[in-house]
Amino acid sequence: MSKKLVAFFSAEGTTAKKAELLKEAAGADIYEIKPENPYSEADINWRNPLSRCNKEWIKKAKISLSDRNAKIEDYDVIFLAFPIWYYQAPLIIRSFLEAYDFSGKRIVLFATSGGSSFGKTAENLKKFAPNAEIIEGAMLNSITSAQELTDIVNKY
Repeated sequence: MSKKLVAFFSAEGTTAKKAELLKEAAGADIYEIKPENPYSEADINWRNPLSRCNKEWIKKAKISLSDRNAKIEDYDVIFLAFPIWYYQAPLIIRSFLEAYDFSGKRIVLFATSGGSSFGKTAENLKKFAPNAEIIEGAMLNSITSAQELTDIVNKY
């Protein structure tokens, strides 16, 4: 039996709630990915061209993590949850993947979104964890209970 971790980034709390459901469904440990400089509501206002998230995206900035305590080496499967920003994973997910050695790990992606799909998210993230298997899991928008995720997470 593999040891599982739910690692998640949530700017507004939506993905955090879904990550808790994933944790329950998978019987996994949980780890929150946090930026060294937390995002405010104004920072993530993508409608404002001068907001932090827009400036970071334009520069493809490397986002500093608040810590590197995920203990990835202890896990076989990582359920990685995040909101879709700009039709992709937020830049902090790239930083997270680059911060650890995911060699031989299976990373299953889960996301929340206001309307976007995964698009090429899995493909785009592979270069940041080249020795891991990255799999598109599911969009979590309509999921309301851990029971709904059980069949999905049990595949991994």
